[in-house]
Amino acid sequence: MPEVIIADTSCLITLANIDQLGLLKLVYSTISITPEVAEEYGADLPDWFTTRSVRDSGRVRLLELQVDRGEATALALAMEVAGSTLIVDDLKARKLAGHLGI
Repeated sequence: MPEVIIADTSCLITLANIDQLGLLKLVYSTISITPEVAEEYGADLPDWFTTRSVRDSGRVRLLELQVDRGEATALALAMEVAGSTLIVDDLKARKLAGHLGI
């Protein structure tokens, strides 16, 4: 299992809307999100979520030309953390992740 799992906002919102956010805990012990994803989510998250900031803000700005801010920061964090797995549901973001080798 990958060491670091990084999630985007829409996945969290979708699972929370059907009261199944805990499914992530069953599969992965810890989920990493960026502060921007936490802000977009807008509600308290369980303690098994960790917040990690992206170091390269320039990369985020470039990614924001193609996807929204939460997705851009999640993608950028996945690029910075070797061997991480990204959970993202937006088709455009998934295609971009594939092009970036994530």
